Amino acid sequence: MIAYPQIDPVAFSLGPVQLHWYGLMYVVGLTAAWWLGRRRAHRLGLTHDDIGDLIFYGALGVIIGGRLGYVLFYGLDQLIANPLWLFKIWEGGMSFHGGLAGVLVAAWLFARRHRLAVRSPSPPGLPSADRFHRPAGADRSGGRASGQLHQSRVAGEGQRRALGDDLPSHAGLGA
Repeated sequence: MIAYPQIDPVAFSLGPVQLHWYGLMYVVGLTAAWWLGRRRAHRLGLTHDDIGDLIFYGALGVIIGGRLGYVLFYGLDQLIANPLWLFKIWEGGMSFHGGLAGVLVAAWLFARRHRLAVRSPSPPGLPSADRFHRPAGADRSGGRASGQLHQSRVAGEGQRRALGDDLPSHAGLGA
């Protein structure tokens, strides 16, 4: 059996302000996407300002989509009981599939605003999705450090995955 390492979900604290690994990985991923986009802007027919706009659209898409996805797929009962719970982002709750859908909608809106051609199979306006998905690994690894594990979030605390590794118990993340 593989023991899962116990990693503090807080990367560092400055007084009452805490920076979690998950949030830090969003910053790393968006910064890497911005840097790569600026380096390749001329190949895409975009300006550096356009890349900044694209990253802004993408950031909104991943945050709004990720939260909506989590609420609709994992917290619908809570949302129905208390619709304002949707806005309690400090309590956590984002989903990858919701974030992906949000980014696709954001890319489509960006492409439409900038009159870019839709190229298949990449998201609208983007010549190659593989150029923009690389920073997603940073987000997922930060999610692991923050205890954002599927089984501990959905199936309950102390679950064992098929590979035989134990999932850690994180306060407030269990079912």
